Amino acid sequence: MLLLTHSYAPEHSPPQRRWTQLIRSFRSAGWDVDVVTPIAHAPHGRRTLTRGEAGRPFMRSTGEFGERIRRVPFLWHRNTRIGRLINHLFSAACSIPAAAMSARPDVVIVTVPSLPILGAGYVAARMLKRPLVVDMRDAWPDIARDARLVQGSAKSVVERAIMAIQERADLVVTVTHGFARTLRDRGLTNVATVTNGVDLARLTKLDPPPLKRDRLEVLYLGNHGESQRLDVAIRAAALVGDRMRLTMVGHGVMRPDLIQLAGRLHAPVEFHAPVHGPEIMDFYGSADSCIVSLRDDWKSFETTIPSKTYEVLSIGRHVTGIVRGEARAILEEAEAGHVVAADPEKLARLWEWLADDRVQLQVNGHGRLWVRNNANVEALGQQYIDLLAEVAGGGPHR
Repeated sequence: MLLLTHSYAPEHSPPQRRWTQLIRSFRSAGWDVDVVTPIAHAPHGRRTLTRGEAGRPFMRSTGEFGERIRRVPFLWHRNTRIGRLINHLFSAACSIPAAAMSARPDVVIVTVPSLPILGAGYVAARMLKRPLVVDMRDAWPDIARDARLVQGSAKSVVERAIMAIQERADLVVTVTHGFARTLRDRGLTNVATVTNGVDLARLTKLDPPPLKRDRLEVLYLGNHGESQRLDVAIRAAALVGDRMRLTMVGHGVMRPDLIQLAGRLHAPVEFHAPVHGPEIMDFYGSADSCIVSLRDDWKSFETTIPSKTYEVLSIGRHVTGIVRGEARAILEEAEAGHVVAADPEKLARLWEWLADDRVQLQVNGHGRLWVRNNANVEALGQQYIDLLAEVAGGGPHR
């Protein structure tokens, strides 16, 4: 198989996590895997690793599981919408010749949300005369409509282009069942769902937080973007005051604005740079509750599940869910915490209640059990392998 993606190891990102897990399964099953991806440069828009670690333009290297990785150039850019878009367009254009340099595959996979790479994947599959699988990590084009990423006549052109590629793909794989239903309602029949998941062997179940503590410790770990609407959490923390501390770990386009907001409101918030590996567990271990958040004014998020959801469930921490739709249903089914509207006053009341009655923070491992039954990465990998085998073999798929 040939994978085109805008982010891959050693970067740390949702597509990197998904495809690192899946490629491990593919390689264990005997698949040869080629990956075309930009030189590692996230999240700052520039190379921060050595050339050996980040990769060299159009040179091939070997990944952790024996996959062959061919890197393409990127453009140094600021962490803004337009900066990322120009960079993605450039790297996607470079990905087409890089795909031609790889071994001819049985199937081509392109993973979204980077829209330019979607077009590159389509061109590569047609150029190589091989089946195309589109891995839709987000609800495109719906999310572009909600976020108003494009305006005027360009809006309809972008939406039609995305839907045209979805229609012409041999298979569209979604990470939520809700978005799969949305695509089927539009007439697509070539749709399957392989959700995100986690490797429970690599995530330790934490002991419950203490029943007595001077303040409530709340953690948000992840992207600080427009989609998360994290100003709600900061405003709620300001209402609660010294009875709590909100720790925010990560990066994103909204981070400078969030830091300014917290300072202006004198909110009990601490900001930390992104962490990886064992340091993540240190933050989780200090938390009483972990936030999973998506803004509630974008309809596309009814069928979207934040990528950190399964990780937080797996470690056994209480979840403060500011989500709707399928994500809310998962948290309620897993009995892993409390779901609240994206309203600072309502969120503040929840946190005040948890600070007063810390027994509510004891979720007893229900979330980890839910992940074991529904988001086990080995089972998901085998599910994807079965789908690819049918597509590559020209057989029917559902």
